[in-house]
Amino acid sequence: AVTTEQQAAASTLFTIDAFINILPFILASVAIAAGLKAAGADNLVASAFSARPATAIVMASLFGALSPFCSCGVVPLVASLLVAGVPIAPVLAFCIASPIMDPEMFILTAAGLGLEFAVIKTIAGIGMGMLAGFAALAMSSAGLLADALKPIAKPSCCARGPETPPPPVWRFWQSADRRGQFVSAARTNFIFLGRWLLFAFMLESLMVAYVPDTLVASWLGTDNSMALPLAVIAGVPAYLNGYAAIPLVRSLIDLGMPASTGLAFMLAGSVTSIPAAIAIFSLAKTRLFALYLAVGGAGAFLAGLTWQLAG
Repeated sequence: AVTTEQQAAASTLFTIDAFINILPFILASVAIAAGLKAAGADNLVASAFSARPATAIVMASLFGALSPFCSCGVVPLVASLLVAGVPIAPVLAFCIASPIMDPEMFILTAAGLGLEFAVIKTIAGIGMGMLAGFAALAMSSAGLLADALKPIAKPSCCARGPETPPPPVWRFWQSADRRGQFVSAARTNFIFLGRWLLFAFMLESLMVAYVPDTLVASWLGTDNSMALPLAVIAGVPAYLNGYAAIPLVRSLIDLGMPASTGLAFMLAGSVTSIPAAIAIFSLAKTRLFALYLAVGGAGAFLAGLTWQLAG
């Protein structure tokens, strides 16, 4: 908490300045996400699951990382796909990749942590989705996921697979109804992002003021061989939100944490955050949910380690 009037004033000015600096990126990301929503681009996601298993896993991972869905927003789509008889493997790939990256997240990550970080995080999200998908495919082939879904997500007896969705309407502004969807989505997203980023910038100002450089360097610096595992473990309880994590990781990097460790923290936190985990837990039984968490932790560690070794 802010403990002095001087720090309160300094934190307020820091927060306002940081928010103003990132505001153009917020507006751009909100406009893109709202435009995709109004155009009905989410219909493209369902088409990714109609291919052969291996192709479907790759496509689902790509769509998961590129589609404008929040963690909770994927639940109705995922449930409908599972009920329609879509295999678990591509659905799990989508569920892993989806909370890690989306168009809004990419723009704000590039603005706050650099384009390289945003690109690597996107690639890692796709890779983690594929890892989850192929692991689920292998387990399904071995009969280990025969009864892995809760009743709400089990295929119906007459399931025939997902129907071909209507194509997106990219010129959505020509329809009054779609213009309304755009305005509504833009308003909702701006309020959501603004609330979390203001909180995150305030938290960042306090970290800069009160967290010693030496503490971060000793716990999460390159000299600590346990930095990556610690970042993955810390990502589970400490990760609040993908957007709020950007200023937090930026401040930790400025205090001495390697970018690869920040990547591991963000990847692990994205998958195991409360909204993402609850979304999967509402549909999956224990074994499938455990696979989801295991891939999240292992994938985050491997991604961070790969970047660290490559650097």
